[in-house]
Amino acid sequence: MSDSLPACPECAENYTYEQGALLVCPMCGHEWSAEANDAAPAADAQVRDAVGNVLADGDTVTIVKDLKISGGGGSSLKVGTKVKGIRLLAEPVNGHDIDATVPGCGRLQLKSSVVKKA
Repeated sequence: MSDSLPACPECAENYTYEQGALLVCPMCGHEWSAEANDAAPAADAQVRDAVGNVLADGDTVTIVKDLKISGGGGSSLKVGTKVKGIRLLAEPVNGHDIDATVPGCGRLQLKSSVVKKA
């Protein structure tokens, strides 16, 4: 709510407030350290996988947890499924920042937090 506080790195809303040593976004519930925000302002432009590796267009990734596919008739992606040739989205859609063709499922959007660079 203050102009001196940064926008939320997850949803980019400007309603950030301080709660102790953390900054909090009431819109998406994301919490982060103010020191981490000051230390790496350019890092938010990079998309990182579940273990912190930087992802790029064309990378091959592996799914790190079972995922249910909405609208897929009860189908799911299993741990270890390899996805080749990912494409990073310029603007995330509902937290999904990767566009990919998944074998056996077709074109899907994935969250970087559920994949690991292969």
